[in-house]
Amino acid sequence: MQGALRACLTHGNVVKDSLLQHVRVLSPLLRPIVFSRFESVSSARIEEHGFESTRIADILKEKGKGADGSWLWCTTDDTVYDAVKSMTQHNVGALVVVKPGEQKSIAGIITERDYLRKIIVQGRSSKSTKVGDIMTEENKLITVTPDTKVLKAMQLMTDKRIRHIPVIDDKEMIGMVSIGDVVRAVVSEHREEVDRLNAYIQGGY
Repeated sequence: MQGALRACLTHGNVVKDSLLQHVRVLSPLLRPIVFSRFESVSSARIEEHGFESTRIADILKEKGKGADGSWLWCTTDDTVYDAVKSMTQHNVGALVVVKPGEQKSIAGIITERDYLRKIIVQGRSSKSTKVGDIMTEENKLITVTPDTKVLKAMQLMTDKRIRHIPVIDDKEMIGMVSIGDVVRAVVSEHREEVDRLNAYIQGGY
């Protein structure tokens, strides 16, 4: 997974190689024309149609009703056993922890790693330990905003080795995105960019 993510992050090389492959098959007489047209594109046009245009807000919109991540929440008063059971049922590796009765107020996050390191390794009981006792606290929580660019979010998740990240707006959680959501968005953006380059080379712009 890490190798695949880092491959996606080298988006500039992907587009460059794609462009060069098209240029190589052209007649030598046409190559200067193609490069001349390509270089004449304004930076504003590239910014408008280029990479990193997709934001986290676009992913949340695409996810629709499931975007709030309500099925990825638990409270500080829940037992670790119940939290791990919920992770298993939903096939996820982490749950956002909220304060009882305050679903928009994040207290922290509990992950599979928390369970392994703080329950299993230490020989504690998951049924008698509260989530609030082992969670990663809010001040250490890694989050993004709706305006965060998808590529930046993927870099952050890759560097920190996390698979789910809360989306915060005005100190309230408005959703959750997974590394899968982010990767799909980046792949889609790659595909659209290559299609635009193809159209440009062939005179579509």
